[in-house]
Amino acid sequence: MSDTKSAKQTGGLGAGRHIEVGDLPEQSVTTLCSLTTSDKATTNGVLFTVPGATTVISVMHPRLDTSRHYLIPYLLDAGFAVWSQSSRNVGNDLTLVHEQAILDVAAGMVFLRDTFEHVVVFGNSGGSGLYAYYLQQASRAPADRIAKTPAGAPSGLDEAEMPMVDGAMFLAPHPGQGELLLGCIDASVADEDDPRSIVPELDLYSPDNGFAEPPESSTYSSEFLERYRAAQRDRVARIDEKARGYVAERDELKAKFKETEDIRDRRASLAPRIITVYRTDADPRTVDLSLDPSERPYGSVFGRRPDVINAGLAGFGRLTTPDAWLSTWSGLSSNASFRKCAPEITVPTLVTEYTGDQSAFPGTIQEILGWLGATDLAHERVRGTHFGGPVKKGEPTGGELAAPVLNAWLAERFPAA
Repeated sequence: MSDTKSAKQTGGLGAGRHIEVGDLPEQSVTTLCSLTTSDKATTNGVLFTVPGATTVISVMHPRLDTSRHYLIPYLLDAGFAVWSQSSRNVGNDLTLVHEQAILDVAAGMVFLRDTFEHVVVFGNSGGSGLYAYYLQQASRAPADRIAKTPAGAPSGLDEAEMPMVDGAMFLAPHPGQGELLLGCIDASVADEDDPRSIVPELDLYSPDNGFAEPPESSTYSSEFLERYRAAQRDRVARIDEKARGYVAERDELKAKFKETEDIRDRRASLAPRIITVYRTDADPRTVDLSLDPSERPYGSVFGRRPDVINAGLAGFGRLTTPDAWLSTWSGLSSNASFRKCAPEITVPTLVTEYTGDQSAFPGTIQEILGWLGATDLAHERVRGTHFGGPVKKGEPTGGELAAPVLNAWLAERFPAA
């Protein structure tokens, strides 16, 4: 297997986000699979196997394709099989409902349980919140699972087969997509219909409030941060209210169609309401390195100039439906939250932290460790950035350092072959 390579540093705002993936072992076999979920949707996956593998590592992200995850070659080299699954909404934030995404996970777990002796989930970044939600619901009796999505639709979880797994590994976990966005949504947006609107006293990127020209670290007062964090919650609450209003409007139109059976009412009930969320790269910790200090470089996961990136297209949850906002992107309404799910995770668990992570900060990792219900709980720290890159140019990548940690933990608990 060739060595994992460091990302090249270029002049672009988003440079250095990803690392290259090494070659798969020569003896590995790759199989493409298509599965049907309990609600009759389709989810696809890639199964990587090596001779004699009895333990499979399942890697999945609610929004991204993980089939080229940089740790797959290392896991295969150690004798483990790897299952990389895509949700029905991969690459599409618009309709990502986490209750549906864990039905996708469930289909994968049923398939793996029929094929391997041991199944271990591997949640990296946003995959961690997804698997935390799955493990919480899988641990419950079907009748005790969440019955409705935050938008009020039937979840289907009570009718799904949701096999439990043997272990869980979380790498660079953040507390869930919604709580992540809650920490980086721009509190200074004055008008949700105007991307340039601003409340000056809440402007994170104003020198008047403590911002310094990059790459110099900014310095914010505790008073400003308290107001800013409260305003972030207020903004999410306002978007929640808008989303719930749209859901109520749709439900009324559906009810009207049932009464009238007029096709025009049916069409009206199907007309989508799309929520645009401007400016979502504004976490104070990305530009004030004294906040929750670590080895992280200046900047966010989107690049080295959050003050510029925040104004553009990049960012979390920028375009979404009311259902997806409430289920995935609202830090106040989403069920896919470590805070809510972790106490019910009791399988052996490994949490691996990158010391230079620009998204999963040290304080968040400590909170997650405190929430988890597992008695067999390990915490490891390796030098790296959120996407597994090196903290500094010329150093080993985070992926190179994390691989032996994961493989050692697995080898102590689950046979590779």
